[in-house]
Amino acid sequence: MSQSLSSLPFLNLYIRLDQNDTPTYRSSEREKSSFNDPVPSEYLPSIEQFSTAIKAELQDRTTATIQFEDLRCRLSKQIMADGSEWVCARRISDDLPELKTLGFAPHIFKHLHSLGRREGLIMISGSAAHGKTTTAAGLLVDYMKSYGGLAITIEEPVEFLLKGRHGEHGQCFQIEADSDEAWEDALKRSLSWGPRYIFVGEVRTPKTAELLLNASTTGHTVITTFHGGSPEEALTGLLFLAEQAMGEGATDILAGCLTALMHQTLKEDGPFVRY
Repeated sequence: MSQSLSSLPFLNLYIRLDQNDTPTYRSSEREKSSFNDPVPSEYLPSIEQFSTAIKAELQDRTTATIQFEDLRCRLSKQIMADGSEWVCARRISDDLPELKTLGFAPHIFKHLHSLGRREGLIMISGSAAHGKTTTAAGLLVDYMKSYGGLAITIEEPVEFLLKGRHGEHGQCFQIEADSDEAWEDALKRSLSWGPRYIFVGEVRTPKTAELLLNASTTGHTVITTFHGGSPEEALTGLLFLAEQAMGEGATDILAGCLTALMHQTLKEDGPFVRY
């Protein structure tokens, strides 16, 4: 009997698009989170329908988000060394993340919560699939509910649906930017909206890094995620981009506006954080 894909406990789903091949998945169950297993046969009819929807969604793109039945997933397409075409579908929770339920130690939660009162740059670094965007969304929701104010997110693609009202005095607008120029333009124009909080999902270019640092020194709380194996790698990566646009002065500006840097690694008992 065919099963709905939503009942498969997957975190990542790997599907070949150019021809039939065995789809596999990484389980979202904590005790199985390091496994990669074949998708059970009862889900294959649903996988076939999902593949058709993915092809229609991506077409000439390599990344996107998709709504399929009652699932929402982030898609990332790759051409492999042998010419095969695969997609990774990463499940996005329908529930908005709450900072207090993300598993942080009490003293870290208390400190992260307090950062919503401050200005400057909050960097969340870590490897892929270690919850950086979830933490960033949790921070934004917590800050809007607790302290009020306008938040703007700039992402490609938008993951958590944060748009709308949060608490009595908070509101969020979300922008999806599909090119380097669109990222820079969206960030530049968003500053004129008077946001209290800005989330930039990824720093792509030297100009974006420059705008990010400038926003962090002009009365905004700016949150961004950065791939890196350590906090030092994340700082070095951001500085490398910023210095191309701003010169050596980028170091002093970053030193003045950096409010917090946390490096997050997901463990079976919750996030392990260096900060």
